[in-house]
Amino acid sequence: MPVVFVVDDDAAVRESLATLLKVAGFEISAFDSAVQFLSSAQPKQGDCLIADIRMPDMDGLTLQLELIRRGSRMPVVIMTGHADVPLAVQAMKAGAVDFLEKPFARETLLAAVRSALERAQQAPVSNPSRQEILDRVARLTEREREVYERVVAGKLSKQIAFELGASPRTIEIHRGRVMQKMEARTVQDLVRMAIAVNERG
Repeated sequence: MPVVFVVDDDAAVRESLATLLKVAGFEISAFDSAVQFLSSAQPKQGDCLIADIRMPDMDGLTLQLELIRRGSRMPVVIMTGHADVPLAVQAMKAGAVDFLEKPFARETLLAAVRSALERAQQAPVSNPSRQEILDRVARLTEREREVYERVVAGKLSKQIAFELGASPRTIEIHRGRVMQKMEARTVQDLVRMAIAVNERG
């Protein structure tokens, strides 16, 4: 049975995640640090990892990069706070499957874990081509493009509103239109598309 590894230095968060995932039927192995995980865990094909981005000694992004260096293809889901979204974007550039912005709902966590486990056991699914993504971007108005660029940079609606001289409510409306035109269900989808365009460009 696939194992979901949880790495978080916060004992309360770690135990809460482990309990939630166990109740949902997943096999769990939890660690309080990236260093402990690297020295003790024995992941196999089909497993996945959930790691906090902010940890002492070695953070989640560094852990992910170390796994890549060791030749591991284990899917990684990064947990992040509001201020760490840009770091989560870096993690996705390095191949993370998803990032969960705290506080996240139970369903969001379970969906991310299921997605990671599917990725671990299957061939990568096809993604929109660079041209398809560019065509979607071309549908955006100038203001929607400004909002899109700031969202994928990890900025919050309040920050975007301040920068563009608009109300947070107006930005939320623009953001909704961006999601619709870009055919994105989540901010993570937008980030993936932005990364894909830059990498393939």
